[in-house]
Amino acid sequence: MGIKNRLILMNFLQFFIWGSWLITIANYWFGTMHWSPEEFGAVFSTLGISSLFMPTLTGIIADRWMNAEKLYGILHLLGAIAMAYLPQINDSTLFISIILVAMICYMPTIALMNSISYTILKNNNFDVIKVFPPIRVWGTIGFIAAMWVTNLAGFKASENQFYIAAFVSVLLAIYSFTMPECKPQGKNNENKSISEMLGLNAFKLFKNYKMALFFIFSMFLGAALQLTNMYGDRFLSEFEKIPEFADSFVVRYSTIIMSISQISETLFILAIPFFLKRFGIKKVMLISMIAWVLRFALFAYGDPAGGLWMIILSCIVYGMAFDFFNISGSLFVETQCDSSMRSSAQGLFMMMTNGFGAILGSWLSGIIIGSFFTDSNENFMWMDIWNTFAIYSLVIAIFFAILFKHKHDPKLIADLNH
Repeated sequence: MGIKNRLILMNFLQFFIWGSWLITIANYWFGTMHWSPEEFGAVFSTLGISSLFMPTLTGIIADRWMNAEKLYGILHLLGAIAMAYLPQINDSTLFISIILVAMICYMPTIALMNSISYTILKNNNFDVIKVFPPIRVWGTIGFIAAMWVTNLAGFKASENQFYIAAFVSVLLAIYSFTMPECKPQGKNNENKSISEMLGLNAFKLFKNYKMALFFIFSMFLGAALQLTNMYGDRFLSEFEKIPEFADSFVVRYSTIIMSISQISETLFILAIPFFLKRFGIKKVMLISMIAWVLRFALFAYGDPAGGLWMIILSCIVYGMAFDFFNISGSLFVETQCDSSMRSSAQGLFMMMTNGFGAILGSWLSGIIIGSFFTDSNENFMWMDIWNTFAIYSLVIAIFFAILFKHKHDPKLIADLNH
């Protein structure tokens, strides 16, 4: 097997693990275990908590003391143990604790996988910028494939979704130990302080008004990023409670419907250069925020019959909502920051969106849904839930449009392409 194909398989398995449970865990939590919505928010906050510190810490270990591919394999083995233990748990608090352990092991492997891919490609004299993106796309394909497998096998409300994740984690761990060596490059960090390696120097950017606003809006929008991953599949599955929709395609194959979101994501990535060149970074980020409004609002009024087009369109819009902010936001950081702290600034952007933002959104959404949008029979008031999220996104978009001042400079966009 050629080296590019080996990396394709690694990317595929990496995200297959995540896709096997991330979208469907709500069905297990509410439909099988009947645990509370307030606590469910804590499940997704574990992604944010582990994203705050683990990628940086494991990066330091891989840079100084251990081969990246070996650390990668060890983390997947430990994550597999945690995932395999989840179905044995009947207490929600313990379940959250164990899934936090699983995420502490899993989340840093995403960054390590990128690092391993870059190192191996460079060592084999490949053009990383040209070769890596088509390899990385297979990660998204792996995520989609896992969603389909979980749904078609009838596991979307079953503990088997965690066993699938554990099994594939073990496979990937064994596979990673056979990958070419990615030795520590400690000499690159000898003159760096721990503060610099942790990226803490990037917090100086908060002294700049525009950068501070950008990072604050990143956190607030980050709070919306996981909401449909948290509740989307459960929302579609609960149409089974309405007799006319009980045996509909949407109910039976809800996870496959949700996978349209990931398919859309891969397609909208290709459209980003056109939109950036034509509209500039600020307008593209604003388009993303409006897309989030549509994502939630279309869910609010969609149904498996006459409103099916709304559900489908919501999934298509997701690609624009997710990609346009994450990628254009990353490019904004790239164009605004000094080269000496670009890596730290990118880390701060990820920390604000996938760390603090994810924690804020997961925690608050659980409390709000449990307190205001659950009826006496513990049924979710889905229209009110999605409309509330849509209004939240609209308020962010309005304030962003008014407060965030940034002039489009086509030259900066052109420079990024060279």
